[in-house]
Amino acid sequence: MEKKGYAISTWHDTAEIYNKLDHLMQQPMRPIKREAMKEYLDYYETKCSKSKEMITEAKKYIPGGVQHNLAFNYPYPIVVNKAEGAYLWDIDGNKYIDFLQSGGPIILGSNYKPVREKVIELLNDCGPVTGLFHEYEFKLAKLINKHMPAVEMFRMLGSGTEAVMASIRIARLATGKKKVVKIGGAYHGWSDQMVYGLKIPGTGRFEAHGIPRASTRHTQEVKPNNLGALRRQLQLNKLKGGTACVIVEPVGPESGTRPIYKDYNHEVRKLCDEFGALLIFDEVVTGFRIGLGGAQGYFDVKPDLTVFGKVIAGGYPAAGGVGGRKDLIERLAAGLESGKKRAYVGGTLAANPLSALAGYYTILEIEKTNACEVAGRAGDRLTKGLNELINKYNLPFVAFNQGSICHLETAAAMFVKLGINILSALGEIKKRKHMMEEMGAAYMAEGIVSLAGSRLYTSLADTDEVIDDALNRFERVFQKIEGAHV
Repeated sequence: MEKKGYAISTWHDTAEIYNKLDHLMQQPMRPIKREAMKEYLDYYETKCSKSKEMITEAKKYIPGGVQHNLAFNYPYPIVVNKAEGAYLWDIDGNKYIDFLQSGGPIILGSNYKPVREKVIELLNDCGPVTGLFHEYEFKLAKLINKHMPAVEMFRMLGSGTEAVMASIRIARLATGKKKVVKIGGAYHGWSDQMVYGLKIPGTGRFEAHGIPRASTRHTQEVKPNNLGALRRQLQLNKLKGGTACVIVEPVGPESGTRPIYKDYNHEVRKLCDEFGALLIFDEVVTGFRIGLGGAQGYFDVKPDLTVFGKVIAGGYPAAGGVGGRKDLIERLAAGLESGKKRAYVGGTLAANPLSALAGYYTILEIEKTNACEVAGRAGDRLTKGLNELINKYNLPFVAFNQGSICHLETAAAMFVKLGINILSALGEIKKRKHMMEEMGAAYMAEGIVSLAGSRLYTSLADTDEVIDDALNRFERVFQKIEGAHV
């Protein structure tokens, strides 16, 4: 491995990836042949009838029929009732290789027995929540500090979205400044101030429906990898009261979908120091997936604040938290202290015994099994195999990975040209998005669950046999792409 204990064996050639993505965007779309797509859609009609029936009924009571965006799938969501290791099963009895991994929270494999047994013991003893302090709140915070020394103190919350809100509140209180700079296209949760520049850089408030303009008044975005643009924004802000913080996804926006150059985080750290802004690492995806030391350990960059989610509770609910320098995190202290301003946060179910215990034992199991490296090797094997298939069938698709975070771009729906007017590009985005949905549907019909047909998370459970089986399934899809040839 490039750095022992981490999932990333070699940092990718970022320039080459962007060149390939540019080439993909210049090509005509290469969807699945219509007759083959019809056969895949027939799978859902003949093999997933119970799912269709339940989702049809659920739409009467749940907007869109599902409670979470990850569950939206074309032509309709699949209802899952069993998960174990590398696999999921739906209510019709169909078995799938699970590369969704709940959207990233699972690194040990689904329903991992050693953690599950500890959770059951806890439930038998005290139940999931008491409202009072539990020993595993302390144990988890201490264990996180062991692996991420920059996290001198840790406050557990209910989600990554809440943790981002808390981190920005701390930054504004600590610096006395208001401006928040994010990298365009990144996702930092759905709070009012962060629904800005989502998915596609330069889109600003495009998705901010129901959000007053005042809420994003101090939120700004700069293009990925553009250090000059970041410097200019920080200089401009200095004339208007300064920048409270710069928040980044340390492998690149959208969980590395828009990858960064390896020295990028180091340079952002320098700029934050120069302009007196706090650096926030959003490690919701990378924390305990890239490695026990997180992306900050891999890149050897010390952020002021770190946002956690997903793996922090081992795949169990209420996964979120913020950590960092003691002088900053102490501003979240519970209770009232005379004369001291604090950043107010809360949450009745935050840091509940179940979530804290699950997170603690998940990290211990990652230590024991070397799960991050193992999952990273699975990601390397999957990505290498996908690229071999892409070359074999002469397709313009792009596959790359950051360890166990794998990307397969076939339609590149989020890669409209930077700087283009978003309204003029809507038609193109819609067509590409539908192709991506069809690709995801085809993968699922072949027994592979992905995130939106373009992202794949690997885990400890993904043996060589699992990955090779998946590649055979991907090949069956690639054979049916328009223009595919050997």
